[in-house]
Amino acid sequence: MEKDQRSKKKKKLGSYPYTSVIFSITLALFVIGLFGLLLLHTNRLTELIKDNIELQVYLDKDITDNQRIQIQKTLSSKDYAAEKDDEVQISFVSKEEAAEEFINETGEDFSSFLGENPLRDAYVLKIASEFQKTQKLDSIKQDIEGVSGVFEVEYEKNMVESINENLATISLLLIGFSLILLIAVVILINNTIKLALFSQRFLIRSMQLVGAKASFIQKPFLWRATLHGIISGIFASALLYLLLNFAYSKINNLEKLYEPDKLLILFLALFILGAFIGFMSTYRAIKKYLKMSLDELY
Repeated sequence: MEKDQRSKKKKKLGSYPYTSVIFSITLALFVIGLFGLLLLHTNRLTELIKDNIELQVYLDKDITDNQRIQIQKTLSSKDYAAEKDDEVQISFVSKEEAAEEFINETGEDFSSFLGENPLRDAYVLKIASEFQKTQKLDSIKQDIEGVSGVFEVEYEKNMVESINENLATISLLLIGFSLILLIAVVILINNTIKLALFSQRFLIRSMQLVGAKASFIQKPFLWRATLHGIISGIFASALLYLLLNFAYSKINNLEKLYEPDKLLILFLALFILGAFIGFMSTYRAIKKYLKMSLDELY
């Protein structure tokens, strides 16, 4: 009876300490997931900002309705016109609507002392993202100003330059930081699994001494490590989902950045990354112990 209890105790002491491994991998994947969420939300915010880059196409005052419609067709046929749900993103703003908007924003009615409305009818044309560089927008401006009936084309050049410069800087910083973070997480998980397998080094040597092949010894450890990586990915994804819902409930309009399809891809990537890092770290650790001499094991 006492012998059986000692045997069970030995097995328990020599068992794989999976709790600490799962906790460490979950924590590491959670940090990676947080950064992944930051990348997704930054990318979505970038798209929303670029959706607001547009040209104001002011028309001649004596233009006819037929000419105005023809200008709209011409602008809509351009390859630089942005589309959404197969519809060109172009809208018409009459001079009366422009005057009303100006009065609402400033509280001043300029027509009362000018005697007329000096504003012009205009089209607001959104530009496709691949044409939003300053040089291309300048070329587009010249192209549209060459259309008959167009008086002038304007866009916020300083804003566009500022957006492009800031987005380029942010992208480089995020890519650099993501690489550093990934390396740090891989090292953390690798060291955690090495420490976990340290208690198994004599069991591995015992199996070698009785003639077990390396593949036979590695198989249960690799399977367990892969499973622990997947479980850690599930835990990390659940924590991220809860955190995201909490953030959406506390921060106004943040849910506009929510993209369920990309979020599912992120969660799937965490499962795969956890399984892959767990598998490779365990494989390297066991391979190291298999090659150690008895003196090195001690």
